[in-house]
Amino acid sequence: MVFSSNLFIFAFVPIFFSIYYLLPYRARNPFIFLASIFFYEFGAGPIVLVLIGSIIFNYAAGRAIEATAGRRGLSGAVFWLAVAVNVAVLVYYKYAGFLWGAANDLTGGALSAHGLARPDVVLPIGISFFTFQALSYIADIHTGHCRSARSLLEFGMYHSLFPQLIAGPIVRYAEIRGEILKRYVSMAMVSDGFARFALGLGKKIIIADHAGAIADAVFKLAPDQLSPGVAWLGAIAYSIQILFDFSGYSDMAIGLGLLLGFHFPENFNHPYRSQSVTEFWRRWHMTLSRWFRDYLYIPLGGNRKGPYRTYANLVLVFFLCGLWHGAGYTFVIWGLYHGLLLMTERFALHRWNLAPRGFAGQAYTLLMVVVGWVFFRSTSLPHAAALLQQMSLLGEHGGDRPSLVSFLAADQASYLAVGIVLALVPVSGLLPQRSALVLAGRRLASLVMFVYSAALLSANTFNPFLYFRF
Repeated sequence: MVFSSNLFIFAFVPIFFSIYYLLPYRARNPFIFLASIFFYEFGAGPIVLVLIGSIIFNYAAGRAIEATAGRRGLSGAVFWLAVAVNVAVLVYYKYAGFLWGAANDLTGGALSAHGLARPDVVLPIGISFFTFQALSYIADIHTGHCRSARSLLEFGMYHSLFPQLIAGPIVRYAEIRGEILKRYVSMAMVSDGFARFALGLGKKIIIADHAGAIADAVFKLAPDQLSPGVAWLGAIAYSIQILFDFSGYSDMAIGLGLLLGFHFPENFNHPYRSQSVTEFWRRWHMTLSRWFRDYLYIPLGGNRKGPYRTYANLVLVFFLCGLWHGAGYTFVIWGLYHGLLLMTERFALHRWNLAPRGFAGQAYTLLMVVVGWVFFRSTSLPHAAALLQQMSLLGEHGGDRPSLVSFLAADQASYLAVGIVLALVPVSGLLPQRSALVLAGRRLASLVMFVYSAALLSANTFNPFLYFRF
């Protein structure tokens, strides 16, 4: 079940909250847990057993790590065993096919020649997200940053909480443990939660889906149908689509969390206004960035082991970040590309005290990020190369190629333009933040956006969120 579907908005949400608010306080957590399992099972079917298994295993692992805390060697062994099991499950379900393909390519097709078929594994929805949450949970217990959950229900609710189960934000147990045990919902939280949910729905339905229609049309073209203008249009449209699609999901998750009494961490902070790629990664998918920082980059030595070790750590972290996003060479190259950009920026700052700033910095960052999204969206490396050749004016020209105008239907072009403005211009900063009139206007705008988005959703086939496949 996905947030941007009629079933979720017009059936699941009203039924769930109608029951939730009528239940006595002690019954609310069990109800959330059961509803979350149903939410996942509805779309995943029997694969829900992977999630349930993860809940049981990581709860037991957390208790065991805490119970053996006084015996460092034993506690460490339990911790690393738990890490290995979580990583092994993730690798099997997400990367078995990719690893088979890579091994088959390296051996010149020997695997297929000897009858070793490609593994046919069904990818559990959101496995990258809930596995990273599990790893953060056991790591924080191991380092003493949090206590283990008091009951299987308490941990199961944290691990399967439906608003952020599928695509984040990646929430640490310590951040919401207090609210799992005791929370309240005020009218202000209900108002803010609905407004945030409506904002996210509008981002997805109004902006992302229309920009995505343009991007899909361009990225489906054969190389001999591409032209520089069309290739740039596709790259820009996808850049807007993925921003509003993913930040829209995060807004909806945060809004639903507020309606339940939870305060989830923010995940986006206007990333396309960044003045360097380094700053971009402080503003884009912030809960993933801090996960890699705290659980991988810093333990590897961070920037404390000298410049060359720092560069190696950056490249390794972003190589794994690319793999986390998808099992494919395009994701690996995308990750390495960003790692090399961050390494280059750090080198320039360290060597010459040179850092991009102002408008030039923002233009440079946008160019680098948009080029990177071409790898991320492309179906193969040759596909990405064909698009980048056209974007750099190095590809073939002439012949019967679709014109730029043919991809710009009136409504799609206007929504894309709105998305570009909202992504680049700090519109909200132009309004007074504490004005009662502005606050009332925002509430009315949220209601109008929700109604308009719901009307568009009812009239069209919904598109799943992009990050659901990760």
